[in-house]
Amino acid sequence: MDITSRSEVVFCYSMFFLFVIISRSLLFFFLDYIRKRGYNHRQIVIMGDGNIAARLIDSFSQHPEYGYDLVDYISENEMCNMSYTSLEQKLLADYPDEIFICYKNIEESLLNRLLAFANQNLIRIKVVSDVILNNSYAQLVNYHSVPVLQITTHPEISVKIRLLKRVFDMVFSVAIIIFGAPVFIALYLITKFTSAGPAFFKQQRVGLNGKPFYIYKFRSMYVDAEKNGPQLSSTHDARITKWGKIMRQTRLDELPQFWNVVKGEMSVVGPRPERQYYVEKIIAKTPSYKKLFNIKPGLTSMGQVHYGYAENVDQMCHRMHYDLLYLQNLNLNADINIIFKTVKVMIQRKGK
Repeated sequence: MDITSRSEVVFCYSMFFLFVIISRSLLFFFLDYIRKRGYNHRQIVIMGDGNIAARLIDSFSQHPEYGYDLVDYISENEMCNMSYTSLEQKLLADYPDEIFICYKNIEESLLNRLLAFANQNLIRIKVVSDVILNNSYAQLVNYHSVPVLQITTHPEISVKIRLLKRVFDMVFSVAIIIFGAPVFIALYLITKFTSAGPAFFKQQRVGLNGKPFYIYKFRSMYVDAEKNGPQLSSTHDARITKWGKIMRQTRLDELPQFWNVVKGEMSVVGPRPERQYYVEKIIAKTPSYKKLFNIKPGLTSMGQVHYGYAENVDQMCHRMHYDLLYLQNLNLNADINIIFKTVKVMIQRKGK
């Protein structure tokens, strides 16, 4: 009788979980890809308040991966001057897949009529409130048969998302550390022998829930580069070594942070962690920066990919908006997309 060892069971379950994550991620990535190119789109009608509708349309135009094509907008004035029958006939002529109702005040009878119409014609109804649009984070919570809209000033990240991110982080980071060991050794030796000082550099940063931790890098600057106090790097920074400039352009100096990811201090993708000195300056200018403490900082980020390294506090605040946008659309597919873009930046040497 064959006996399966515990290590084999753990390995099989780990590989199964990894393949599930990869397959789901590839599916979502494929859907985003084809939607951005005009396929698998859904026809939508937006009706109601003009200001809310304009903001919704702008959001859809910035995210082609949603796959929405606006076929009609029905204003509040048009709705008021239409009978129920005329409104239903107009909607049937538009033949939408989804109807977005933008409201500040809406009659219960009209909403019930639209719901009944949508059910009969296999159309999905989505209600958009101005309260939700003025607050970035809203979640529907069901208490038995009573739906409650929970609105907060900070994002509610589900346990499922946190678990998926952690599993992905561990599997991805361990794979990089194991298979990239020759690269790590080469970078260590080159860094060690091209300038005086240790090959590794560590610095305290602010992480999840505002707690400090030490981040690790391959040293790209001369020793005692900040003897005169905290300074951000610039394009032609004399403190950067010749080899350090190459590493920063290709982001190779960040590779030791995969150890931070394994330790649970960081994630592969998330807002880049800053020093307390700069955190205080950013919060003084943009208090919403505190929202980023709700997730682990990342080895790479949407802000890092789209904006790059910041040379002053104003640029840090500008880059922060990309990270807030990432926080609103947190999912594994977004992480994989950012990783691909990071690899592209590394190959093109667009870091600094």
